[in-house]
Amino acid sequence: MDIGATTIVTETGARNAPDAVDVVALGESMVTFLPSRPGRLADVPSFDRAIGGAESNVACVLAAAGHAVRWVSRVGADGFGDHLVETIASYGVDVTSVRRDADRPTGVYFRTAGDRGTDAHEVAYYRAGSAASAMSVDNVDLAAARSGRVLHLSGITAALSEDCLGLLRELTAPRPGRPLVSFDVNHRPRLWTDDTGPQVLLEPARGADLVFVGEDEAEEVWGLRGVDAIRTAFPGPEVLVVKQGERGATVFDKGSVLHVPAPRVDVVAAVGAGDAFAAGFLSATLRGLPVRDRLRHGHLWAAAALTVPGDLAVPPSRDHADRLAALDDTAWGTLRLGPGWTQAAAAPEEVRTP
Repeated sequence: MDIGATTIVTETGARNAPDAVDVVALGESMVTFLPSRPGRLADVPSFDRAIGGAESNVACVLAAAGHAVRWVSRVGADGFGDHLVETIASYGVDVTSVRRDADRPTGVYFRTAGDRGTDAHEVAYYRAGSAASAMSVDNVDLAAARSGRVLHLSGITAALSEDCLGLLRELTAPRPGRPLVSFDVNHRPRLWTDDTGPQVLLEPARGADLVFVGEDEAEEVWGLRGVDAIRTAFPGPEVLVVKQGERGATVFDKGSVLHVPAPRVDVVAAVGAGDAFAAGFLSATLRGLPVRDRLRHGHLWAAAALTVPGDLAVPPSRDHADRLAALDDTAWGTLRLGPGWTQAAAAPEEVRTP
């Protein structure tokens, strides 16, 4: 699909079609409480407030990188909803299509600090019955959702409620003028009240134009082992990106297959890396960069998230990322990135280590 040829579809009854943007991200965001010190949730005395949400994470980092981005969602008519909308808007994201719900709260969750080696941590969600879980075809601005060159979705939305699943099906259904649909599988077992998740997620994954899935995730969810088995199970998406952790990522783009290793990263926290990878790949796609560089930008943006403690990290500047993405294979293979690397105004050779 040519993302430059996207047509905006106006819903019947809509007053005006929203202004076109590069990317629309639709999904739930929550207020996140991060511990002030290591320890069990039972022992942590205080928390620092932040935000978290797969789709809004993608929106924020894309906007921070200079793309025109819109976030479509629902939040409660409460202080946490105010915080979410104001914080996401501060990144430059258009939040005019976020609806407020006077009857349902904004979702929140608490997490402990993860162990660097295993990323073991506690998470306590308070999102059941949230405003976002009530998203449906009837109460979401569908014109706004379809107003981007790219519409980014994730499997988390499908798990929130039957209405959310219906909305996801509507947005991934084939139709004239549909934007390029990007879908991150993002299977979260704890969100599903039964064992239907794997089967339910097949439909949007097969109906999207661009799909992101972890190799280990595909094995856990569908029993698929290896990148070839994943591609065989999902022949429909024009572009399929299989994330392989520290080993890198493999992309199936039409008839070609390419693997690009990830740089070495001194990890601070693993949260948000998958969302940042998707954002980096989408940014490079919007810019028309070669497939290899799309994967490298995904790795670089993921490295930005991996080297900060929270879900969100400002991506590297376009010039900085372009210089690194243009390295030859040998230089790319020696690249090592640590905390603060995105702020370095250094030449590529100054951020490499043997």
